[in-house]
Amino acid sequence: MKNLLVVIVIVIGGIFAEAQNLDTFFKQSDAFFKANVKSGKVAYDVIKKDTKALDEVLKVAEGISVSKSDANNYQAFWINAYNLSVIKGIVDNYPTKSPLDDKGFFDKTKHSIGGKQITLNDVEHKLLRGNFKDARFHFVLVCGALGCPPLINKAYLPATLETQLEKQTKIALNGSFLKVNAKKKSVAASKIMEWYKEDFTMNGTTEIDFINKYRTEKIDEKSKLSYFPYNWNVNKQ
Repeated sequence: MKNLLVVIVIVIGGIFAEAQNLDTFFKQSDAFFKANVKSGKVAYDVIKKDTKALDEVLKVAEGISVSKSDANNYQAFWINAYNLSVIKGIVDNYPTKSPLDDKGFFDKTKHSIGGKQITLNDVEHKLLRGNFKDARFHFVLVCGALGCPPLINKAYLPATLETQLEKQTKIALNGSFLKVNAKKKSVAASKIMEWYKEDFTMNGTTEIDFINKYRTEKIDEKSKLSYFPYNWNVNKQ
């Protein structure tokens, strides 16, 4: 009986410590984004001069373990970890004109996050898109380029994640993500909608259906859809 109690105490202590680490990660992430992001642009020059805050939050992220069954914590953790790791990758190579200037930026360079040595592509495609069928990830994962949806100046948090996903999707689809010509019934969308068409056409819906779910001014369902070139210039302030 005594041994069982010891095991229970150890397990509970581990769970409590992990929850504390996750809470610390979210608080530090929130403070970092508030200090270094404005209007979707990142203060890479400032961060490059002093990487302490970025290094500290990523150090916390190294030891965190969160189950995908705990969906909100899991998604919020990996979204923030992705965005922070992108910034880390750019800062490590700064000054740079584009994340693509660093060969293997997305598919070769590995980051120590969540007890894994993992690439940015693995985070996006395996851990998030691979486990959850949600096209809204494309509006919160920011690749460090101007063609991406804007990076917010706060962390994604479990309690507010659903609201944040909805808000950022609406901002993108009512903003620069689309170029709409209602008279000509034509719509030019970000290349993201072409690259990940399967995410925007799940369950038999069309891309226009997905767009109209979030648009204030609806688009004619017969509109012709095209895609405009992606801007890979770095999203610096």
